[in-house]
Amino acid sequence: MKELSLNILDIAGNSVKAGATKVGITITETDETLSLVFRDNGCGMTKEQVENVTDPFFTTRTTRNVGLGIPFLKLAAEQTGGSFSIESATKEENPGNHGTTTTAFFYKNNIDFTPLGDVISTVTTLIMGSPGIDWVFTHTYGEKETRIDTSEIRAVLGDDVPLDSYEVIEWIKSSLEEEYDSFYK
Repeated sequence: MKELSLNILDIAGNSVKAGATKVGITITETDETLSLVFRDNGCGMTKEQVENVTDPFFTTRTTRNVGLGIPFLKLAAEQTGGSFSIESATKEENPGNHGTTTTAFFYKNNIDFTPLGDVISTVTTLIMGSPGIDWVFTHTYGEKETRIDTSEIRAVLGDDVPLDSYEVIEWIKSSLEEEYDSFYK
C-alpha cells in the first residue's frame, strides 16, 4: 500500500468484522521509528488462525481466497528492518479478555519506509463507517499527542446526536487538523 493510513483502515476493518465494540489505534513516533498498535475486543482468532494470518493465501473470508491486509502490513514493517506481531484470544478461550492485538514497528530512516499518509481522513472514515464502535485513536510524537476517544464524545453529546452526523464528523476532522498543524513543528 502507498500509505500506512491505508493499512490502518484495512486492519481496523478486520476489528469491525470481528464484532469489536472497542478498537484502539495507537501510533507512537520518534524521529527514527514509528509503531502501530491495534487492540480490539472482537471475537479473537484461534491459535491456527494466528499462525496462518500472515499467509496471503489464508483467509476466513468466503468471498475470495486471499487476505492481503495483514501480510502487507507485516511486509511493510519488515522491509524497514522492523518487526510485526499478532496476539489473539477467542471468546471461548478467554470470555473476559478476548480480542486481538496487532503491532507493527518501522524504522523511518529506511528507504523502504512507507509514509504515514492521511491519518485524519482514515480516522474520520472509521468513525463515520462504524459510529457504534468506541474508537480510541492516539498518536504521539515525542512530547506531542493527539487523541480522539469516541466514548468521551458520545458522553458529551448524548444519545440524541449520532457520531456519523455531518456536524460531528466535521468537528472531529477540524479538531484533528488543528492538533496536527503543530504536530511536526
